Amino acid sequence: MSADIAKSAIDLAIVARDAEASVAFYGDFLGLEHVADTTVGSAGVMHRFRVGDSLLKLLELKAVPEARPAPGGMRGGSGYRFWTLWVNNLDEMVADAKSRGYEVPSGPLEVRPGDRMAMVVDPDGNWVELLENTGG
Repeated sequence: MSADIAKSAIDLAIVARDAEASVAFYGDFLGLEHVADTTVGSAGVMHRFRVGDSLLKLLELKAVPEARPAPGGMRGGSGYRFWTLWVNNLDEMVADAKSRGYEVPSGPLEVRPGDRMAMVVDPDGNWVELLENTGG
């Protein structure tokens, strides 16, 4: 039996070591719509951002885990390595990322005819792929 999917999008949760820096990255830099902050029992706070029909749930835990994500993007380890955000202004986003001091380990570069990408690293070392369709 397969899942009877109830929503045409996914929700993604990220545990942040520095919630203030991560809220700035996802809200101010990426421009995701801040939906709400909710208390998660006695564990901490969940900052919710809308990404189309999806939600990015940024968790600010009272007890920050010691383990960090493996560095190096998709070549740095197995498991979830990055997620993709489609944009219409890739060059501007990369320039803004660099001006804010965010690491841009890859791109902008053409990955296939008509599609360009760049990777940007959030304050916790998680990679976000910015992908732009140039119509080529």
